[in-house]
Amino acid sequence: MRIWDINAKDLCRKHLLGEHRKLHGLWNILTKHGDTGGYSNHPETKRWVGKLSALHARHEMLVKEMTKRGYNHKSPLDKNLAKDTKKQDVFINTIEEQKEILHKKPCECFIWEK
Repeated sequence: MRIWDINAKDLCRKHLLGEHRKLHGLWNILTKHGDTGGYSNHPETKRWVGKLSALHARHEMLVKEMTKRGYNHKSPLDKNLAKDTKKQDVFINTIEEQKEILHKKPCECFIWEK
């Protein structure tokens, strides 16, 4: 599971849609399941605890990019649950490391920069 911290416009189709799907799973873990089982102890989950506003903002960035690319988005998040920290400042990998990870993948992320 990974929620990227780079601009959504830099993600290829596969990573944009994949992150959106994973973000919904993470949102459900944090808002419905609490600290029990499954991915609740995953480092990616832990870094978003107490940061639902930041996660909601990331979702909105993904949705904006998806809409720009012609996708129909029909899975909004409940903004009423996002009343905590608005900024994500905990990273598993730095932004530069995340860009390097994506550069090494066989996809079209950052295709114009390769």
